[in-house]
Amino acid sequence: MKRFVVIVLDGFGMGAMADAKVARPGDEVASTLGSILKDYPDSSFPTLEKLGLMNAFGKESSKMKFSPTANAGRSELMHWGADTFMGHQEIMGTLPKRPVVQPFQEKVDAIKAHLEENGHKVEVRETEGLRYLLVDDYVTVADNIDADFGMAYNCTAPLDYISFEKELEIGHLVREIATVNRVIPFGGTGNTIEDVLAAEETREGKFIGIHAVKSKSYVQGYHCLHLGYGVDKTVQAPTILTNAGIPVTLMGKVADIVANDGGKSVSCVPTDEVLDMTIQEIRDMDQGFICTNVQETDLAGHSQDSNWYQKLLHTADEKISQMLPLLDEDDILLVMADHGNDPDIGHNKHTRENVPLLVYRKGVSGVDLGLRKSLSDVGATVCDFFGVEAPQNGESFLPLLKK
Repeated sequence: MKRFVVIVLDGFGMGAMADAKVARPGDEVASTLGSILKDYPDSSFPTLEKLGLMNAFGKESSKMKFSPTANAGRSELMHWGADTFMGHQEIMGTLPKRPVVQPFQEKVDAIKAHLEENGHKVEVRETEGLRYLLVDDYVTVADNIDADFGMAYNCTAPLDYISFEKELEIGHLVREIATVNRVIPFGGTGNTIEDVLAAEETREGKFIGIHAVKSKSYVQGYHCLHLGYGVDKTVQAPTILTNAGIPVTLMGKVADIVANDGGKSVSCVPTDEVLDMTIQEIRDMDQGFICTNVQETDLAGHSQDSNWYQKLLHTADEKISQMLPLLDEDDILLVMADHGNDPDIGHNKHTRENVPLLVYRKGVSGVDLGLRKSLSDVGATVCDFFGVEAPQNGESFLPLLKK
């Protein structure tokens, strides 16, 4: 058996990147783990501690100490800002390009016209002089206000009233006009259009959108697909591995945002569920690559709720502990993040932070992975591990993990 498992704790930053003061003023004080430990100093995550969490953090807490046997380091973000979509494209080996940043207000008329030209009913809704669209009575099209402003547009719908396939058709039409990083059609069941519209919020006098958590889209029946701008799936690890006959499984939010045409992709939000599915996949898979995104940690950051965040980390810690006995000498487990999301920084956006790289491999201990320059080093390491061609970007750290 030869398996490489990556667990992405979404939004789990280890402290501000060196360029944060210039790239994202205000983020220079960000520390997601630091805020959690400040609010809950007695927190203990024994599995993550064993894997080198405090080594990556760079300091100890009252309950958690450095691990001399851990293989640990940190990584900077090469993509601009701090973005889940681009973070995962970078993890898979994409060389990030700086996206177009544009408020929905600058595209609302062109998108409205394009939707109407393609036979859709479009209503313009306005609050505080800011406009967004309600399409076919059930799909809102507006700014994404839960990520970097101007980087993405959301299409939000109650899926009891319109199918996700119909919503996705609208999303693709928006994508044809929009030049921002992402267009994100998503929704759930059990809520109504009134719930969605009640979650409308404005930001900075320039952005208007639907607050994702408040829309109740995540409660049940969640569907989502991220439509990217300028991302080439053929140079990413999943496509390269699949073309070489190596199985690939993506679970959680990564299944919504990374192309995996020849592999297995399973969307799932609840932390215990997505990690239980990962445990089962490890048991079932003889050889292959598994990448799982734990999305609820990011949602806790967006909700500015450090109590929820630390509870989720306890759940993740326990589930990861169950994975370790399933791995043999030929396997690698990597726990990491894609950006920060400091719950105490005073806003609900991602934060530009270094992220942990915690590696478990039987027979290998005490390896310092240092500070990597790109999340793509993970994709490069995965491809190196399976002996296939390298992705577009990244430097493999597999040589450091040799026995």
